[in-house]
Amino acid sequence: MTPRRGLLRELSVNRIMFLMLLPVVVFFIINAYIPMVGIYYAFTKFDFNRSLFNSEFVGMENFKFLWNSGILAKLTVNTLGYNAAFILFGNVLAIFCAILLSEIRLKWFKKLTQSIMFLPYFISFVILSVVVYNLFNYDSGFLNTMLKAFHMNPVDVYNTPWVWVPLIIIFYLWKNLGYNMVIYLAAITGISEEYYEASKIDGANIFHRVWYITVPMLKNTFVVLLLFALGSIMKGQFDLFYQLIGNNGVLYNATDILDTYVYRSLKVTFDIGLATSAGLYQSLFGFILVMTVNTIIRKINDEYALF
Repeated sequence: MTPRRGLLRELSVNRIMFLMLLPVVVFFIINAYIPMVGIYYAFTKFDFNRSLFNSEFVGMENFKFLWNSGILAKLTVNTLGYNAAFILFGNVLAIFCAILLSEIRLKWFKKLTQSIMFLPYFISFVILSVVVYNLFNYDSGFLNTMLKAFHMNPVDVYNTPWVWVPLIIIFYLWKNLGYNMVIYLAAITGISEEYYEASKIDGANIFHRVWYITVPMLKNTFVVLLLFALGSIMKGQFDLFYQLIGNNGVLYNATDILDTYVYRSLKVTFDIGLATSAGLYQSLFGFILVMTVNTIIRKINDEYALF
């Protein structure tokens, strides 16, 4: 049977399945593939007075500018650094909290704690930005109000770039910890009780059971979540950074990432060429990174690879 006939037969036999898949295919074609035509703008000096495809073609000049100015290196370091911290601390804390919750025997307390930890995930970044502003505002923020009450000098947080590195990580963890914890908690629930019963008979205490049973059993879940996270490691949490930092140029060196730079290039400077160049670099770098990591994992253990 030729490949063409095989495909036609597959379409005929499973036509209902393919019809159900059709809306998804159309969605990705409209929202993911057709917009890829805009990659052309990365190689142009876009002019609003001309038509969409009639701007001056400048080749790699936009990429050269981003590289020679140091902007690209700074954005890459910031984006990778923050996302690496989000992935590392986020997964470690989620595993730790999930293990603690799994050992709680009071069901009502366990459910209450889980709900409280999951609640921040539903809080919008707009509300979070308001809370942060009221905490660290120089004139009337809670922090400086308390410092003044104790006759201490106020701290200008919004003009101190290095402070925002740990703050952004902390706020990200606070918002997403509950969601990640639920995933690991579900994986722990799926572990057979027979392993724990056998370990108790052998004299293992709770720490031995956690270290030698629970943690190894979570390895599959951790690797899968790690690969999914690496898929968007070049995409920062735009809402988090933009809502907390906004257009505060003083903090850009420590907090600017590729997403915020692309957005600012389009909204503030209206430089479509540079914005598209940064976005294209972001996508290609992320794609190469994911393919490389997946290849390495497939060579180590084929079962953990995504494809």
